Amino acid sequence: MTADDFRRLALGLPETTEAEHQGHPDFRVGDKVFASLGPREEWGMLRLTPSQQASAIEVHPRVFEPFNGAWGARGATKIALEAATESIIRPPLAAAWRNTAPKQLLPLCPEE
Repeated sequence: MTADDFRRLALGLPETTEAEHQGHPDFRVGDKVFASLGPREEWGMLRLTPSQQASAIEVHPRVFEPFNGAWGARGATKIALEAATESIIRPPLAAAWRNTAPKQLLPLCPEE
């Protein structure tokens, strides 16, 4: 998966916009970040719950890993884009969107 593939998937979710923080792209719903790309767009990040993060890592340990420290312990999950595919990324990306979206938008993105 390329950074452009990741971007396309993220922007395909309802009401998602692309912005920037700390010099790299992020993806927002309701003005809150649910995903981002690293500074050189070599990796991605999803804002998952710790339980969602553990499940993703268990199923695809070459694709997902927690970030170091408290941020990772709270669910910030790093994606190795080169090892990822659309079918692997789509469900946790949608979960990150649902974790962040305002409640009135949730019916727009059903669980996969």
